[in-house]
Amino acid sequence: MGLLTIGAFAKASRLSPKALRLYDELGLLTPARVDPVTGYRLYAPDQLDQARLVAWLRRLGMPLARIQHVCALEAGPAGQEVRAFWAQVEADTAARRDLATFLIDHLSRKDPTMSPTAKSLGISYAALSDKGLVRESNQDTAYAGCRLLAVADGCGSQGAPAGAAAIDAFKHLETDGFPAGNLLDVLEDVIEQAKQAVHDVAGTGSASEGTGTTLTAMLWTGSQLALVHIGDSRVYLLRGAELFQITHDHTMVQSMVDDGRLSPEEAASHPQRSLLVRALGPGTDTDPDMRLHDAQGEDRYLLCSDGLSTVVPNQEIHRVLAEISEPEQAVRELIALANAFGGPDNVSCVVADVIELQQ
Repeated sequence: MGLLTIGAFAKASRLSPKALRLYDELGLLTPARVDPVTGYRLYAPDQLDQARLVAWLRRLGMPLARIQHVCALEAGPAGQEVRAFWAQVEADTAARRDLATFLIDHLSRKDPTMSPTAKSLGISYAALSDKGLVRESNQDTAYAGCRLLAVADGCGSQGAPAGAAAIDAFKHLETDGFPAGNLLDVLEDVIEQAKQAVHDVAGTGSASEGTGTTLTAMLWTGSQLALVHIGDSRVYLLRGAELFQITHDHTMVQSMVDDGRLSPEEAASHPQRSLLVRALGPGTDTDPDMRLHDAQGEDRYLLCSDGLSTVVPNQEIHRVLAEISEPEQAVRELIALANAFGGPDNVSCVVADVIELQQ
């Protein structure tokens, strides 16, 4: 079969002539021949497979530069690249879905402080932090108050003050009244304050290198908990007899699990399992996840640094949360467990129970 004109090739490949001209200019799909007199582009029939692949990848929404990379790969690596791209799309979509859910709940709900349900619920809480058995100092910060629950795990030369500064930016919410209907704006402002506080601590020069912190905070509004999360500290929810992890780790290893390149079992022992892809600090992606959680009586929340979650098995965490009724005793037992498993890292825990208040 001879060469195809751009019109015939466009029809066969389901790409428009305009798209084909663009892909030629970008070096993505070069014609087999260009007529020296007319300038017409001519394509070989064996280019159809690549053209159709380009068309399908464009339908996925893949950027042209990444398509060019995929097209240069063998079939196996190309498939892995498409899988990685789509995993990232799903992760981005999940983040937008969480924000959309937040906005829907935020905009469609009446002021929670005006509802009878909000008046009947409160929280009972405890917080504790320990340097563990190996580290020389404690770079974790844990905080629990009547409105704010938070854990930060600092890193770098100024990690401890960075974590403390991030949580301090939220503490005024304990005493400053704010309209529940203005919750989203309040959170956006305080997140920016936390980012700036960490940058101020990090400063410039050698002190700033690697300085940053995770931040996992929950703000009690009366019937809901607003979650702000960045990094690999975690929140677990014990509801009934089941334990749920309600945060997603922002680590390189977790992204590899999401991409299908690692199994959860492989991730647990991976040497780079603590390498963060999101944190508060200079030179990092600092966009947090945000979510609203409707509270129910007898819910129990655990906020913890990775000094607990990567050391103590989930079934042991579940057992302590289910069996020990007092938050103060529960946080002490969890930290004792982390140290019993070797205490290789700083460990911080906040336990908060949603309780029905006396009317």
